[in-house]
Amino acid sequence: MIFQPRADDTPMPVVDLAIVEANLKRMQAYCDSHGLKLRPHIKTHKMPGLAKWQLDLGAVGITCQKLGEAEIMIDAGITDILISYPLIGPVKAARLAGLARRATLAVVADSPLAVDTAAEAARAAGATIRVLVEFESGGRRAGVASPADALALAHRMGAASGLTFGGLMTYPLGPEAAAFIAEAKALFAAEGIAMPEISAGGTPRAFHAHEVPGVTELRVGTYIYNDRNTVDQGAASLDDCALHIEATVVSRPTADRAIIDAGSKSLSSDLTPGGPARGYGLMPDYPEAVIVKLNEEHGIVDLSACARRPEIGETVRIIPNHVCVVVNLHDEILMTRPGAPDVTMPVDARGRSR
Repeated sequence: MIFQPRADDTPMPVVDLAIVEANLKRMQAYCDSHGLKLRPHIKTHKMPGLAKWQLDLGAVGITCQKLGEAEIMIDAGITDILISYPLIGPVKAARLAGLARRATLAVVADSPLAVDTAAEAARAAGATIRVLVEFESGGRRAGVASPADALALAHRMGAASGLTFGGLMTYPLGPEAAAFIAEAKALFAAEGIAMPEISAGGTPRAFHAHEVPGVTELRVGTYIYNDRNTVDQGAASLDDCALHIEATVVSRPTADRAIIDAGSKSLSSDLTPGGPARGYGLMPDYPEAVIVKLNEEHGIVDLSACARRPEIGETVRIIPNHVCVVVNLHDEILMTRPGAPDVTMPVDARGRSR
């Protein structure tokens, strides 16, 4: 099949809403069939309209990574939000208090200071804030290292007015998760402390969440669009990738080299586990092509392995390695659906890094 471009100007992210719908329904059906609550992460799409679609299909609420994202979602009328990132200090407490007056909020903590920041916000807002303790499960990122550390934070919450212990949270759902959860549940039970939720995240392992005893909630974001990384990790197929970048070939300096108008301002600099040899995105209509380098405005493409090669002026499509980063680089996205008019939509929460 010959690719028919949709974007009038490039570079432009283009989304197929029919694929989005299939992805959303597949994940919701999985969670429903295994008794898991779905709390999608909006860091991938950053659009209130898509978040509301997820809620309409059965999600219990949404996940945001930063307060700025939550502000956008609350302004749009979404009021059940987990902020899955440690909030530290009085400035964050003041902003969190403002949101807690308008929505039902949960936050995460892996330190006494994060608990105290949430407590300061709850007091200022005159509201109750749930706090989940984040634990380390293989990502070597944030999270307490032991169930005893988690218990100590739960006790600190119990001594603070306006806070309730919401359970445990982890990302990604790594190999250490099951052992940590089992030990923590036994430790908390011995102290008479209920474990309301155990929230796990990450699209690559999402369809295995039910295999980890104790997990009650799933936080996933990339699944709505998917990308080259989720395909590489077996969590999706290329047919499940709802977003691609349309770019124009603006130069062919040699037979083996093309320049496209999608550089680091349009494509993620993240590489796949295959490294530089696989490039900065997949060109499905020229699968042997490798995007070998990104400058700000230039994508340099090695065509030496291609039997058929794109020409100057041709529009090509690129499936990003990491779609979340790509979405955050663009002000708007072209939404398409077979048989319906194309619509350009703003990426409302892009750039909200605080």
